[in-house]
Amino acid sequence: MFESELLPKLPLDSLLAEVQSRLQAVVSARDGVHALLEAVVSIGRELDLETALRRIVEAAIDLVDCRYGALGVVGPDGQLAQFIPLGLTAGEIARIAEWPHGRGLLGLLIKEPEPLRLAEISEHAESYGFPEGHPPMRSFLGVPILIRGEVFGNLYLTEKNGGREFDEQDETIVTALATAAGIAIENARLYDASRRRETWLDALAEVTQALLSGSSVDEALTLIATHARTMSSAASAVVVAPDDDGSGLMRVLAADGDGSPPLRGVRFSAAGTLSQTVLESGEPRTVTAIERGVEPAPLLDQLPTGPALLVPLGSRPRVRGVLVLVKRDGDPPFAGAAVRMLHAFASQAAVGLELADARKEAERHGLVDDRERIARDLHDVVVQRLFASAMSLTAAARLIDRPDVASRVERTVDDLDATIRQIRSTIFALQSAKEDASDTLRRRLVTTVQAAADQLGFAPGLQLVGELDNAVPDELGDQLAPVLQESLSNVVRHAHAHQVTAVVELAGGWLRVSVADDGVGLPAQRRNSGLANLAERAELLGGRFTAGPGVAGGTVVRWEVPLRR
Repeated sequence: MFESELLPKLPLDSLLAEVQSRLQAVVSARDGVHALLEAVVSIGRELDLETALRRIVEAAIDLVDCRYGALGVVGPDGQLAQFIPLGLTAGEIARIAEWPHGRGLLGLLIKEPEPLRLAEISEHAESYGFPEGHPPMRSFLGVPILIRGEVFGNLYLTEKNGGREFDEQDETIVTALATAAGIAIENARLYDASRRRETWLDALAEVTQALLSGSSVDEALTLIATHARTMSSAASAVVVAPDDDGSGLMRVLAADGDGSPPLRGVRFSAAGTLSQTVLESGEPRTVTAIERGVEPAPLLDQLPTGPALLVPLGSRPRVRGVLVLVKRDGDPPFAGAAVRMLHAFASQAAVGLELADARKEAERHGLVDDRERIARDLHDVVVQRLFASAMSLTAAARLIDRPDVASRVERTVDDLDATIRQIRSTIFALQSAKEDASDTLRRRLVTTVQAAADQLGFAPGLQLVGELDNAVPDELGDQLAPVLQESLSNVVRHAHAHQVTAVVELAGGWLRVSVADDGVGLPAQRRNSGLANLAERAELLGGRFTAGPGVAGGTVVRWEVPLRR
């Protein structure tokens, strides 16, 4: 009786054990679902793309209880453009000889975006093995992350804790996480694009305002380099352009970031360089990593060795220069969205440079018009009135009986004539204004006299008469500054003068230079080396040179040559 009552309990124990096991599975599944939901909420809350990617890997490692996890971002070329590993120590990362590029098992997931679960990595036909320094790994679970049907990247999980293998439930949970991750990544990318666009607009507005408010081109280019480096998270930003001297060299116009101060003003040969390629094609060029010595790269050799981007400033046929951006070694390369944004920024900045040039050209033309108007008014009004006054005084002098009064009137007429000549000289200077005033003949003569003022201790007088800039040939004009300088040097060395007047005049087909001082005069015995040089210059040009005492003392030297022989 007692044994018969015990026997029916044996199947009941088995059934209870099975129920308990299934309850534990349900609880485990419930916990997994809760953990999955928490992970989805956690990664969905994050809007920074880089942080979101790391959160996804952390969540996947926690959900399946494994040791290592990574997320690989697939680039446009089908290779891994970015690899984010977790679970490795800094020492383990440093010992790995080469990071994955997207070959072997990782490449299989890129070509065939389906979940892959393995008990032993090395037994798979696509396994290439691990690079030197890589920690050993056996179990493997890979799941693709899809965004709008396109592969963004893959989740890689290895070494499930306790020596276990990844099971079907792990695959289901990670696949669900990857689906939520795709949505979170898309949101983060949209937010990142919106933030970048806002930064781009602010930077472009600042550059345009600086250009149109009168800032120099160098300041604007530095501003462009600074904003571009900030927008792209690059380590260095450099703006280069062909040198203006026609030498075929390129010059660094602006630099910002690592190594920027020594780079400013550096010139380098453009032949065969990436900068020259971008300058000629008008299209951006990306470099995954700078390899020293592979091709001519005198500029890139001085910058960090990470990914690089070269963007044209402008479009063909008007490419003003190249914006070079370089990241540090190990940083992710420039992605398509960033390249397009930086290309658009550089193009718009180039438009701003063109507008600034156009504004300066318009201001220059306005200045030229103003100078011509002033010259016309001086000639048509002021000179004519002075000339009429001189004529009236000349006629009146003939009617004056007292010689002293008549002499004073005649001196006044002479002063008026000198004033008229000076005004006409000013008119010629206004009409012959050049874009580069430092290269005009008048400017060179003024500079020569200003240099002599430092040695004399006072400013010499200077009169420039006639259309010197336009009518004097270059080969003859090149003689004037040395002649004037030598004449003033003689005054400095020998005259002990307190007043010096220099006159350069073009009149009657002759070009004349005279320098008069109130010094001690010419000594009876003197070395004639300086004066002999002046005489020789005049004779070679078919002219003449004289040196003698002035009417009121001192010395007067005259150097004159025909305008055309």
